[in-house]
Amino acid sequence: MHTRKHTKTIHIGSVPIGGDAPIAIQSMTNTRTEDIDATVRQILALEEAGCDIIRSTVPTEEAAAAITEIKKQIHIPIVADIHFDYRMAIAAMEAGADKIRINPGNIGGSERIKAVVDCAKERNVPIRVGVNSGSLEKELVEKYGGVTAEGLCESALDKVKMITDAGYDNLVISIKSSDVPMCIRAHELVSEAVDFPLHVGITEAGTEYAGTIKSAVGIGSILSRGIGDTIRVSLTGDPVKEVYAAKEILASLGLRSFGPRIISCPTCGRTQIDLIGLAHKVEELAKDYDMPIKIAVMGCVVNGPGEAKEADIGIAGGKGVGLLIKGGEVIKKLPEEQLLAALKEELDHWK
Repeated sequence: MHTRKHTKTIHIGSVPIGGDAPIAIQSMTNTRTEDIDATVRQILALEEAGCDIIRSTVPTEEAAAAITEIKKQIHIPIVADIHFDYRMAIAAMEAGADKIRINPGNIGGSERIKAVVDCAKERNVPIRVGVNSGSLEKELVEKYGGVTAEGLCESALDKVKMITDAGYDNLVISIKSSDVPMCIRAHELVSEAVDFPLHVGITEAGTEYAGTIKSAVGIGSILSRGIGDTIRVSLTGDPVKEVYAAKEILASLGLRSFGPRIISCPTCGRTQIDLIGLAHKVEELAKDYDMPIKIAVMGCVVNGPGEAKEADIGIAGGKGVGLLIKGGEVIKKLPEEQLLAALKEELDHWK
């Protein structure tokens, strides 16, 4: 792990990013923003899952206006996602958006960019400038002989310059690509060039299974280089799953702690209990405990205690018998069906 690069601190509502702030988890609603009830319901579920910042699309005046009411009912900052219409960026900020996401290259000329920047400056609203490999400028594609990390970096720096030339530096940068090695390299190049916070993600990552793996490799590789201040796992599906995946990526790198971590063996021919079912039950049980401890779930009374030494507490099961393990030592032998209850009792003592 590289030392995390110290970037400029930006405040998105009440959430600081960059500097020494924890790496923040973002997600995006997939409801119609105009549907305030549905959007609020989804954001509250995302909050419950551990989302720090939420982004919602603002394609219409009605969507922009909805932000005012949505903000009254949620507890995390909301980012307005703007595509082509600079007026929506202004309307969203006037409605209370905590940040806006724009591509300065597709909202019009310098006058329109200045209008957006002036509004942001007046309200001290951060601007996230985004570059996507799928919409890289034609001249940069030609210059570099295709879509490349160098082209993405140059495009990102061009967007930053558009905003800073307009007199504003309250910025966050995102460079997205579905090509993982290209995305990693582009982040390295941009990180070397500027000290603005970086929002990290792999775009169009895919469905829950493939998208989680692709994001874990890409985002994890970038974070392990000390780069990144906020992350979003992009999945085709329930955004709550994006938050769970993001938490797991951060926890596995030791960058943030989110309560108990479960380690469980993959099962083998020696396994004589329903280890898969037991591991799921332990995972569900652990959600009720907000403690940074490691819990092991092992399916073998022979190797289980040794393999569980890394964990603070663990259980191992054999045919009809179970072991409760603490600090690598067996502290109790009991019937298999009592394992879960014994683990719960032990966790209650940790509280």
